[in-house]
Amino acid sequence: MEKRAGRIIIQTPGGTAAKGSYTYKLSIPSSWIKEMGLSEDSRQVELFFDGTTISVTKRLSINEYISINKEKMHELFELLFYDGQMLCTKIVADYTEKTVCIENYVDDFIRTAFGNNVIPTWNDYEAFLEDRCIPRSRAGLREYLEAIGVDKYDPLEIIQKTEGRMSEDNQWLKVEEIK
Repeated sequence: MEKRAGRIIIQTPGGTAAKGSYTYKLSIPSSWIKEMGLSEDSRQVELFFDGTTISVTKRLSINEYISINKEKMHELFELLFYDGQMLCTKIVADYTEKTVCIENYVDDFIRTAFGNNVIPTWNDYEAFLEDRCIPRSRAGLREYLEAIGVDKYDPLEIIQKTEGRMSEDNQWLKVEEIK
């Protein structure tokens, strides 16, 4: 691991920014950027902050994400989220690492699986699945699960049986395990 000293560049923003606002920038060595596989044509990154450390990683395409995690023999599921017949979001969930990668196919974030959140967490994914299922607290839940052939409340399994269809919208999901 290479380590270098750096300095944060602090500037006052222009435009309609609030009085006393600042922007913060950091220069990263070009050799590191090239080694990460970033370029003018591929400059999307993901930032992670754990309270003390900021990490920067190259944002993987959904195909790169699948390829890397298939090599690791992870349990992967692909979920295609539709609004009517229009594919809106492709979701790949890694059940081994508990991570998610998505690709939106529409600009209208109302129609996408995670709204304007393009880097959902595992918690976001689990909440999304539960939103496409019968509520856990619903009276008669056990009978409902029995009727659709599911042993316990498992949102992914319920969605595989019901396609995540809800009476109040035209959205649904197609689920496949990636082998």
